[in-house]
Amino acid sequence: MDRSELADFLRRCRARLTPAAVGLPQGARRRTPGLRREEVAQLAGMSTDHYTRLEQARSSRPSRQMLAAVARALRLTRDERDHLFHLAGEEPPRDRPITEHVRPGLLLVLDRLTDTPAQVVTDRGDILAQNAMAKALSGDASARPEAERNVIWRYFMNPAARELFPVEERDRAARVTVAELRATLAGRPDDTRLVGLVRRLRAGSEEFAALWDAHEVAVRRADVKRFLHPVVGLLELDCEVLLSPEHDQRLIVHTARPGSESAERLELLRVVGLQDLTHG
Repeated sequence: MDRSELADFLRRCRARLTPAAVGLPQGARRRTPGLRREEVAQLAGMSTDHYTRLEQARSSRPSRQMLAAVARALRLTRDERDHLFHLAGEEPPRDRPITEHVRPGLLLVLDRLTDTPAQVVTDRGDILAQNAMAKALSGDASARPEAERNVIWRYFMNPAARELFPVEERDRAARVTVAELRATLAGRPDDTRLVGLVRRLRAGSEEFAALWDAHEVAVRRADVKRFLHPVVGLLELDCEVLLSPEHDQRLIVHTARPGSESAERLELLRVVGLQDLTHG
């Protein structure tokens, strides 16, 4: 059980809630944002003293029932709820190794996607396979040094990686990336490669360290992403993330809405990419 991390997470989750969001009256003017500790305790059906000790890292290990009640009181998402349980030491880490062998079914799907960018990525951020469109969009990962085949490392440690995104998108992309990585680590705190990646990123990137300390947790399953490609220009694409049954590999697919300008540019990218492969 990581008492200090658990306490920090609870405080941040409480601070973002309003009384109206949980069905409580606003009452007198509040000096600080968020719910009061006694309000969270009331919603969770526990004593204010016990909840306060949780937030002050002075509590004994909470029961699973108590954690579930606190998660409901704080309106946590499923990913945040799982993170809360992991911090309290209530869900053991997975002992299975994370394979870098791409499942045949994923490769089959990847091969069938000829008109849209798609790639298989581990939950650590390592690119395992790309189709031709993904290479045309973001470059051939297999041609990079090993460290830069990791999309998280590359985004925070190589400024050139951000040139693929409009300036106004870069902060959000960084925040979402770190939140996903935190959720992954919560599920596998004994994964030495994962722990090492986080340690190196915290040491090498002040931005990453600050975002990590913000303690946001989420797993992205769908999104809208904007790319600024050097040849075809701005692309606004729907991003779908398909998880393998074990959730350690993800098929990430980017599609353009039919009839849109991005769809026309994506088709141009397909032609340009095919020409590069033919003459490369």
